Amino acid sequence: MSNDITGISSEVADWQREKPTGFWMPNRKLLKSIRDYNAHNQRRTLLSAMLKRFAVLRYRFWSVITSADIPLNSQLGGGLSIPHPNGIVIHPSSLIGVNCLIHQQVTIGVKRGDPGAPIIGGHVDIGAGAKIIGNITIGEHALIGANAVVIKDVPAYAIVAGIPAKVIGFTQKVEP
Repeated sequence: MSNDITGISSEVADWQREKPTGFWMPNRKLLKSIRDYNAHNQRRTLLSAMLKRFAVLRYRFWSVITSADIPLNSQLGGGLSIPHPNGIVIHPSSLIGVNCLIHQQVTIGVKRGDPGAPIIGGHVDIGAGAKIIGNITIGEHALIGANAVVIKDVPAYAIVAGIPAKVIGFTQKVEP
């Protein structure tokens, strides 16, 4: 298992990061509605069809409350943390790894004419206002600075910042 100095895995999802612990937790309720929709979408029973529709209603409610644009069919790794989901936009073709942290006003999208979408590795922290655009890969345990505009691949354990984003350092890698 690959860990960094914080002990958060880039391979094994920490589902407690997503679990709602109270009623008014819009960030976690939005994720729960997306997870419920995907779970019921894979089953072909009458009950699942009804529960899938209920998950869509919950998703729409929490999407309005959070002002987030995270599609129902998003490919989100487990343990995703979105403490302030306001203004988060994620392209449906993007892949988000496990235990990632996405702050407010982040955009993860594609460039017009690009054949692919961003692939974000496990345990990537994305600062507020960052933009990750294009057919690029963000390595595991990377740190994306606030308001950074990432248009090129980012290696694992890199710290990037700026417009356009450049590697400004690396986090300490702890061997297992």
